[in-house]
Amino acid sequence: MQLEEVRKSIEELAGLSAPDLQKHPDARNVFNAFKMLLNNGTVRAAEKKGDRWQVNTWVKQGILFGMKLGKLHAGTIQLRGTYDWTFVDKDTYPVRSFRKEDGVRVVPGGSSVRDGAYLAASVVMMPPAYVNVGAYVDAGSMIDSHALVGSCAQVGRNVHLSAAVQIGGVLEPVGAVPVIIEDDVMVGGNCGIYEGTIVRSRAVIGTGVILNGSTPVYDVVNNRVIRKTEDAPLTIPEGGVVVAGSRKIKGDFAAEHGLSVYTPLIVKYRDEKTDSATALESALR
Repeated sequence: MQLEEVRKSIEELAGLSAPDLQKHPDARNVFNAFKMLLNNGTVRAAEKKGDRWQVNTWVKQGILFGMKLGKLHAGTIQLRGTYDWTFVDKDTYPVRSFRKEDGVRVVPGGSSVRDGAYLAASVVMMPPAYVNVGAYVDAGSMIDSHALVGSCAQVGRNVHLSAAVQIGGVLEPVGAVPVIIEDDVMVGGNCGIYEGTIVRSRAVIGTGVILNGSTPVYDVVNNRVIRKTEDAPLTIPEGGVVVAGSRKIKGDFAAEHGLSVYTPLIVKYRDEKTDSATALESALR
């Protein structure tokens, strides 16, 4: 099936109930064709158009289409020389397997990629890590141990997601922008990036930083506060270096007890010193 034919079929069938969809004679063929486009990166949940990210609503509809179409299935993965690992999930979204020719390194030790996610050649996954359906991870990026790439998250080229990084998933509502990590971004350990936050290229997110739609970011370089708006998600500027900080809470009680609240701070913009400190080691890829 051609891309436009797949898109039209999904838009026509998406409104059916799960029982009706499961009985439809063409639904499985449509979904399998759609999932192939996801797996090879031909379609993705969001794409950059100029300087803005545009949600491909029909792609999110297609992923939800697979959820409704699927039936619970008990599966088993055989682990060489140890034991069998069992799981229960929708039969439309098994664990994805890779061939040597794909050029993706999934280091043994408990990592998995859900079918319907795209990992480009030269992506490395260190164990244990997980990539959910609809995610897109571009060439040269590393997903370190205990890291999560959530559903529909878009990760650019040469990105390092350090140990225990959580990249949130935004599958619903279908029109919402997912979390976007652009090219050459370094995300430090134990960071959490959620609620459709966009991290522009070459930014550095320091260890332990949490970014979401309800937390303002204080840019102390440019004396401004960056917030999510009705028209745009929270966006970290290109090259911004973000660290975990705090700000005082107003009120007598807070003053009496010296209370403050967490806030992310942009303390500088990327320079040669930052580049050398965050340089990716090509030998690892």
